Amino acid sequence: MSKPVILIVDDEEGIRESLSGILEDEGYDILTADSGEEAVRMLRETSPDLIFLDIWLTGMDGIKTLQEIKAMKPEVPVIMISGHGSIELAVKATQTGAYDFLEKPLSLERVLLVSKRAIEKRTLERENIALKENLTRKWKLVGESQKISELREQMEMAARSNSRVLIFGESGTGKEVAARLLHEKSPRDGKPFVEVNCAAIPQELIESELFGHEKGSFTGAFEKKNGKFELADGGTLFLDEIGDMSLQTQAKVLRVIETQEFQRVGGNKNINVDVRIIAATNKDLREEVKKGNFREDLFFRLNVIPLFVPPLRERKEDIPLLVEYFLDSLSAEYGKPPRKILPEALKYLQSYGWPGNVRELKNVIERLVIMTPSNIIDARNLFIPVEYEESGYFQYKTLKDARDAFEKDYIAKKLEENNWNISRTAEILDVERSNLHRKIKAYEIKVP
Repeated sequence: MSKPVILIVDDEEGIRESLSGILEDEGYDILTADSGEEAVRMLRETSPDLIFLDIWLTGMDGIKTLQEIKAMKPEVPVIMISGHGSIELAVKATQTGAYDFLEKPLSLERVLLVSKRAIEKRTLERENIALKENLTRKWKLVGESQKISELREQMEMAARSNSRVLIFGESGTGKEVAARLLHEKSPRDGKPFVEVNCAAIPQELIESELFGHEKGSFTGAFEKKNGKFELADGGTLFLDEIGDMSLQTQAKVLRVIETQEFQRVGGNKNINVDVRIIAATNKDLREEVKKGNFREDLFFRLNVIPLFVPPLRERKEDIPLLVEYFLDSLSAEYGKPPRKILPEALKYLQSYGWPGNVRELKNVIERLVIMTPSNIIDARNLFIPVEYEESGYFQYKTLKDARDAFEKDYIAKKLEENNWNISRTAEILDVERSNLHRKIKAYEIKVP
């Protein structure tokens, strides 16, 4: 990890030297400037972690210099120093954006303490920015296909309202991503986003999860627990796989939607909440209503704004963008160098049916990032189960068959690109001409 960099701006050489010595002994890298003008010039080329700035500078004074610094690098903390301090100056410096104000002669302990705190604050701010960027990147609807573009437009409109949204789509298509983006783009952004997977929670516990329970309300209830509705107050409650919710629980959820109030399990006090509900399912809820597995009145309550997330097989043109996105994000997550995928391997991925949708694609890319020793991913690195084959190379039942098919197509393509000149093609493929002849014969490639 690189050392924090501190810029010292003072027209007194003695102050610059003494401050530099103190801070260098503490492990900081030091830059110095003897005027405000020089400091501004330096900031065009570097971004220190902290600045010590004298107020009484010749030429451009410290307050003016502080204004220039804050216009260029508002995130960098600035500690003002002065031998003629006053309350008015300290107030003005603080109002202009100074982190702190120190009077000369400088106290060693005070300089070190304020430096440490200012740099810790700057580090935390950077980490928060990085965390927000990672979260934003994590919940991203990747793709430029017509279906994804239409979905993105619908989500932009739906997000601005407070209406309930019901998201349809197969498992792994990205329904959770859509739900989180709806929340982030809504007026409730900054409030809680609480998720409940209705298929993962046993039916006997789901009411406690949703509504909470009072201490002693059932065996194992050793203390009071707030439910998901209560935790999501002011924000969004995402009911994933709602088609798997029992009819009994459906009735209670319907009541909360209608009244915005409920009681904890074992309680008798009404609790009021303000919650926007987004639900998702991989089932055909209209069919579930006909079968008696889902309440029709709840379906109509939830289905105010229906959204459909298409399966990956219906938007294969998005696969290259998804692959690039997952390669970049997963390489960074695992501390791996950036990976590049060759066109032949990408063709393999686009030939596959993806029954597990985007989640399955992500899993494949994650495996490639972890297990591929080279930074270049080619078709030989791929492994996708043949029982899910749909077309192309995945019609072959063994790896050898798939490799042979790929090699045959690749050789034929290169021969065609080189006007069927065998010598030239052998040179490009870096193989002996006699070897290429044998492969042409073995694969029964017809050369004009």
